[in-house]
Amino acid sequence: MSAKLQTLERPEPLGDRVYSTLREYLRAGRLAAGQPLQEAMLAAQLGVSRTPVREALARLASDGLVVAEGRSFTVPALVKGDIEDIYALRFLLEPEALRLVATAKHDRKQLAPLRKALEDMAAAHEAGDGAAFMDANYRYRDAWTALVPNQRLVRAIQLYAEHVRYLRAFTLDDAVVRAVVLRGLKQLSAALAAGDGEAAAKAMRTHLDNARRILLEKIQGN
Repeated sequence: MSAKLQTLERPEPLGDRVYSTLREYLRAGRLAAGQPLQEAMLAAQLGVSRTPVREALARLASDGLVVAEGRSFTVPALVKGDIEDIYALRFLLEPEALRLVATAKHDRKQLAPLRKALEDMAAAHEAGDGAAFMDANYRYRDAWTALVPNQRLVRAIQLYAEHVRYLRAFTLDDAVVRAVVLRGLKQLSAALAAGDGEAAAKAMRTHLDNARRILLEKIQGN
């Protein structure tokens, strides 16, 4: 009998890797609002040809994370109307998603990543470490979205959260902001642990309202 061969792992296409890299830079605020993103410059910096960069920029533009300007692209600078529009959509999507998660009544093991991320946020807040708090905050989001059964809903949630993620990177160094975020997520975690869908949806609406207010104060203060 001939030996059974294992399927070879296929490397991620270069265009996908460039897309993921640029998207992560945008999420972390490493590409500033208003910054031009030119194919040749990015290709040289990433050590790739212009083709995968062109493909990645087109995908990012389709996501609404960059905007086309002539032959180049630019990181958009969000204004008050943009924040209001984005959060109007998030208010429609995220409370319903959390209601679904809560009513599914997940056990302690399934909720463990949420508890760990919340504990890490609390520790980072006490240490005054904004970067560690932000990392744990994003792990908390990843943990609860992993429990949402509707993957189309998850993709929509992730897309609109991405639109404001780079701004959030500049707010979590503020201890007052971190305290507000931590308090809201503790309430959300309690509702999820209790399997209370309405309380989870309410907690997320309050959390989103606080986030919207903080971001509006941020952009209006600049």
